Amino acid sequence: MHLIDTHCHIDLPIFAADRQPLLAEARAAGVQGFILPGVTQAGWRTIMELAQDNKDIFAAIGLHPMYLSHHRPHHFDELVGLVEAGGLVALGEVGLDYYRTDLDRDEQQQLFDQQLLLAKKAGLPLLLHVRKAHDQVLSLLRKRRFPHGGIVHAFSGSLQQAQHYIKLGFKISFCGTLTFERARKIRALARELPLSEMVLETDSPDMPPASQHGQRNVPANIVEVAQTLADIRQQPLEQVAQITSDNACQLLGLSRRAAA
Repeated sequence: MHLIDTHCHIDLPIFAADRQPLLAEARAAGVQGFILPGVTQAGWRTIMELAQDNKDIFAAIGLHPMYLSHHRPHHFDELVGLVEAGGLVALGEVGLDYYRTDLDRDEQQQLFDQQLLLAKKAGLPLLLHVRKAHDQVLSLLRKRRFPHGGIVHAFSGSLQQAQHYIKLGFKISFCGTLTFERARKIRALARELPLSEMVLETDSPDMPPASQHGQRNVPANIVEVAQTLADIRQQPLEQVAQITSDNACQLLGLSRRAAA
């Protein structure tokens, strides 16, 4: 089985003691690629080093909207330099978070717009974090005529919003939320959308599947996400795994990156 975890934070300190065993466990379960998004400047170095040392780990760094208080102007300048140096498969995790009422929306928008324009210039797709702000993100993507697409991480919007993202070249990502029977809206979306427009993720260490509710999430749990999607769509697990992984590889150029 071929699986790509398009969004996991295996670089975080919570995994420092057992990172390699957990990666080995995931590889044994069929995970052949791990996308590591950056959220603050302080974490970029670890992500870049892991990507350099492991052919199946891919770096996608950015400045996350939830960590505005951590970001400094020179961090964006450093991000520009790392993008220009190459080696990234995407820019992220970037976007807007209007769920958090304590975060300044104007500041978020300015930061997102800066990074969107940087990704456009560099020819990189985006890994989007969006909560309660899909219409605003879609509006800015259209305004800037962003041509490189990307992934809407842990999507929680409507069918119509998902279709708008797809028209702009984005894939819709499903995570452990899908495994909860009460998540009727997301499960209905998983039935409705074409499999060709989906990718899978764990968001480790967050968003564990139903079988491990309340525990630390790990990349091997993407198998449960894939199995749930297969059950919902009444399609073979191997087919769901292969198509969603192919979608990720094509969008992010993973086969080209691994070959290099």
